[in-house]
Amino acid sequence: MKWIGLFLALTMSASAHAQEAPRPQKVDDLVRLLQDPEVRSWLEKAPGPSSIAVEEVDAGLATWEAATRSRIDGVVQVIPRIPGEFMAAASRTRADALSHGKLPVFVVFLGLTAVGLLAERMFARSRRRAEGLQERLLAIGVFAVAMGAVFFAFDWPALPRIVLLVSLLALVAYRTISALLDAAVLASSVRRRAKVFAGVAVVAVAAASLGPPLSIDPAATEAISFCFSIALLALAVEGAVSSSGRTLATRISLCLAFVVIWALWCVGLHGLFWLGVYAMALPTVLRFTGRAAAEAFPSEPDSMKRVLLARGSRAVVVVAAAAWLALVWRFDPNSLVHNNHVVAAVSYGLLKSVVVLLLADLAWHLARSWIDRRLTVSSGVAGDASQAARQGRLRTLLPIFRNMLAVIVAVVAGLIVLAELGVQIGPLIAGAGIFGVALGFGSQTLVKDVVSGIFYLLDDAFRVGEYIQAKSYKGTVEGFSLRSVRLRHHRGPVFTVPFGELGAVENMSRDWVIDKFRVNVSYDADIEKARKLAKKIGEELKADPELGPLFIEPLKMKGVEEFGDYGIVLSFAMTTVPGMQTYIRRKAYAKIREAFKANGIDFATPSVQVGGDARDSAAAAATALRTEQDKGVAEEGSWHDCGRERRPPSGLASTSRDRRPECLTSRSARH
Repeated sequence: MKWIGLFLALTMSASAHAQEAPRPQKVDDLVRLLQDPEVRSWLEKAPGPSSIAVEEVDAGLATWEAATRSRIDGVVQVIPRIPGEFMAAASRTRADALSHGKLPVFVVFLGLTAVGLLAERMFARSRRRAEGLQERLLAIGVFAVAMGAVFFAFDWPALPRIVLLVSLLALVAYRTISALLDAAVLASSVRRRAKVFAGVAVVAVAAASLGPPLSIDPAATEAISFCFSIALLALAVEGAVSSSGRTLATRISLCLAFVVIWALWCVGLHGLFWLGVYAMALPTVLRFTGRAAAEAFPSEPDSMKRVLLARGSRAVVVVAAAAWLALVWRFDPNSLVHNNHVVAAVSYGLLKSVVVLLLADLAWHLARSWIDRRLTVSSGVAGDASQAARQGRLRTLLPIFRNMLAVIVAVVAGLIVLAELGVQIGPLIAGAGIFGVALGFGSQTLVKDVVSGIFYLLDDAFRVGEYIQAKSYKGTVEGFSLRSVRLRHHRGPVFTVPFGELGAVENMSRDWVIDKFRVNVSYDADIEKARKLAKKIGEELKADPELGPLFIEPLKMKGVEEFGDYGIVLSFAMTTVPGMQTYIRRKAYAKIREAFKANGIDFATPSVQVGGDARDSAAAAATALRTEQDKGVAEEGSWHDCGRERRPPSGLASTSRDRRPECLTSRSARH
């Protein structure tokens, strides 16, 4: 139908331009050819591009299915020939060794093993340390080096040389795996099964690698691998079934997973097979490496050596798995990576992304370990003022630097991963910039807080552990974020204050503090004696082993501050380290009280003083007169005031101000 549409388009175009130019002869030939019934019928029956693609996919699947079927049939048919192929290869190897005057391979292998064990035993005696994973691995290393030295010291024939080399490598590999399994926290039955499984797997790999050098039929080599795979599957299923610590559903799931992974290997899907193997084995291996790193440095939980060993070993394991998977995809002709470039790009991009994430994780944990260790050291070190100031600045800036580093590492790693997956990160960066500008305009308060915090830190206005006051907020600085500071009030409450709300900051914990206080003494106190006592108290406080280091200038009396209502106000002052002035002042108060009391210096107390001597006598006379009146002693019924008699109204009492003192005196004398 597409060709018919093209024919119509060409016809319409030709009719539109007929008036402008004559039609070429080729166009007439094409039109006449398309009008031919045979050509038209063929064009209508011709397959489209989609059907061609479907046929190609079907052909690929058919080819893969036929190749897999023929390979399985060949393996099954060649299994009876495995003993014969094995005996023939052993005969060729023995004949090659004897023809060159060498001992049989088995005898030489036993001799090399004995040499390695002897060297390992001598090394263990020289070390005389507790047997652990590191010591066992070092001993195995000595064992391998000793065997390798003897092996390379002699010239071996071709076939015995390759058999000896593969056998020695298999032995070293098995011993290493056994040492790792012994160090793992596993039950004895599980450890035993794991060692048997590892031994069978090592022998299977060695046998498969010896096939081509010993001229064994490739079909027989593949059949040997197939038989070993059945044995490994049986061991894995038996271990899953016999594990009493798992539920029935978990054991069935493990058995099915093992069968599926084995089937993937049998049908030639090696990439999916290794993915399944990694999914089953990698979590256990990574946990084991973490525990091994913890046992290697038990007393240094946050040391960079431990972090490097733990994270580095895990990264090496994952990178090795990714590299092996890439090699399998590269050399596996049945892999989808070879058939589809999109799948290849995504697959290799994922492997590269795994490597990038592992490197980012390692870099972040190393940086965080260093920062945490610096924070721990700075919080536990007590030195001079400059050292304390530097440590306080580190405690202030390092947490913010740690948070910023985490964001930077995450963003950079994410961008690299997207780039490896084929995503164009240029538009993302440009869009992030535009979004950042829009976010800045929309959240001016947040931007103000962040910028203000940056300038506070650059000005070194306050540090973690210092006591500050800003507006109505006061407290000890406990920590920072990008936009706020956390203050702990001395009564307990915590203030989280945005940097933009701080304003002017009063730092009460920087360098030194001058503390002044006043003491009221009576007016008859000896000022000079009080000054000498204050000086003596200051010397005693400075000589105190606990209080002396807290002083910068000792306690002194400055003199008379003012005359108060009840006594003289004396002023005292001292210079101390920040934050300890209140504690020292309390000690000084106690000593001043004891010293003043022992030396007869009285503190001023509130009192009321009524009149002088004349007023006292007048008050006494008035009291006596009122007493006489109450007793009814007065008979005259009138008052005498300087020779003049005045009778008060009935019911009213007289006051002392109604008569003069001389009159009161004469009346008292008369009575």
